Amino acid sequence: MGGLRELAAPFVVPGPAGVAIRARLRVSSADAAVLTEIGTFLGSLASGDLAGRSRQGRAHDSAAWAARKRALTVSSSARWAGSLTKATDDQWALARRGQAAEMAWLRGQIGRVEARLARPPGAKGDKRAGLVRGYATRSEWHAKSRRLRVLEERLAALEADWAAGTVRVVRGGKRLARVRHHLDEAGLSRQTWRERWQAARMFLAADGESGKRWGNETIRITDIGELSIRVPAALAHLANAPHCRYVLEATVSFSHRATEWQDRITANRAVAYRVHYDAVRDRWYVTASWKRRQAPVPPIEAVLAHGVVAVDMNDDHLAAWHLDVHGNPIGEPRRFFYDLSGSAGHRDAQLRHALTRLLHHARRCGVAAIAVEDLDFIEGTSRERHGGNKRFRRLISRLPTARLKARLVSMAAEQNIAVVAVDPAYTSRWGAQHWQQPLTTSTRRTTRHDAAAVAIGRRALGHPIRRRTTPPPHDRRDRAGHRTAQAGRDSRGREGPRPRPPGSRTRSVPPGCGAKAGDQRVQHHSGHAAEHGSWRQDPLPLGLQKES
Repeated sequence: MGGLRELAAPFVVPGPAGVAIRARLRVSSADAAVLTEIGTFLGSLASGDLAGRSRQGRAHDSAAWAARKRALTVSSSARWAGSLTKATDDQWALARRGQAAEMAWLRGQIGRVEARLARPPGAKGDKRAGLVRGYATRSEWHAKSRRLRVLEERLAALEADWAAGTVRVVRGGKRLARVRHHLDEAGLSRQTWRERWQAARMFLAADGESGKRWGNETIRITDIGELSIRVPAALAHLANAPHCRYVLEATVSFSHRATEWQDRITANRAVAYRVHYDAVRDRWYVTASWKRRQAPVPPIEAVLAHGVVAVDMNDDHLAAWHLDVHGNPIGEPRRFFYDLSGSAGHRDAQLRHALTRLLHHARRCGVAAIAVEDLDFIEGTSRERHGGNKRFRRLISRLPTARLKARLVSMAAEQNIAVVAVDPAYTSRWGAQHWQQPLTTSTRRTTRHDAAAVAIGRRALGHPIRRRTTPPPHDRRDRAGHRTAQAGRDSRGREGPRPRPPGSRTRSVPPGCGAKAGDQRVQHHSGHAAEHGSWRQDPLPLGLQKES
């Protein structure tokens, strides 16, 4: 394995740190009008605060934050000002992380383009020599040189923004903002787009406070489902309850994790709420979220004590196979299909349905862990890595790696099933090479993805993926040859003594007791000394010596 990269050890993925549940609000027309007016007003304050925070850049400090909060308190309230400033700071930090990720991506792209431009057009690559392939034609070389200048300009502008602390954020979403210029292609009218744009820019969110009544003083939901909102000072005329609050006619009823939510609010523990409007469905929703105490990560040996269900993720299905503790496949492979076309909601529903069936299968198998690959295709979808293979790049881009991992971890935690992440290197290649054909029978067609699932499971269990081939027949050893999958030169213990077979192997020296018993070089050097000592003829008997 001298030419292979070092493999990372498998590990147990930590469980989710938070919980979020959502319920529909069946509001009246009067409640909808009040929520829209409050959300639009607070959204305008959030936009102005984000712009001011971006202008301050890296020079922002606690004094600047206090000044921002005081300015917002005049027109809203101290609690709304705290929520607005915290949301702004979180948005600015998220944008900064996005800038850092984009700069790293641009530097990687520039390095790859420069390396390929340095090679003559049509030059072939050599992985052993560390040489990348050149571009196919002279015209492609010229086009890539122009693209290099564009990437360098983007990187220079991004580095300038990073040094100044300036972020570029579109409240409401960049995608929706661009649709404004292509309404005919999107099939939207100007009024419909305006409603969606205003709904996306509304702000009706507040963090919870432990020790306060029902866990939140700004947006409060009682144990009987009564929802009330603290009205900003500039809109005090909208209040219909004491202490400048507005109580909705509609009640809230959570169907998922309702008991856990009830336990938190009755104990006055912090719960964050967000009220939002879906302009496409014309519905109002409320989302409750809270932090969960991080459970200790169990040792990997404990979660794998009863085997594992290994999963290979593909763009249209999950290939799963149950493996015992020894790494042997049990039963038949399972495939859980999903369709990633259509809207984001449809894709998310398809993914959740597939994961639900996978978790039910793991429970039926009696295992406590699911093994998956620790995939990250951020760097793997670039044009420089896969060239003009648009179909393959599109296939990789369709794989919902981040969403699948997040969904699987959160859903598996509720079923008390651990998720074990393994290094994805060579799993598909070695699985197809060593497991696809042996696991194929007359009644079972093993695919490449099923074999990859076996490879993933064996790596999670700590077993090697590559199998030793069947030994040659004893009467045809010279003609059949040795095993094709032997230990590498750097494998530990390869020079140790062989196990002692029963019975004697020579007439003079007991097995395993010769001078070269632990030296395996006798298999490769014909002139090397044998295992036993050098043969020496015994002296003649005394009677024969006297006669001579």
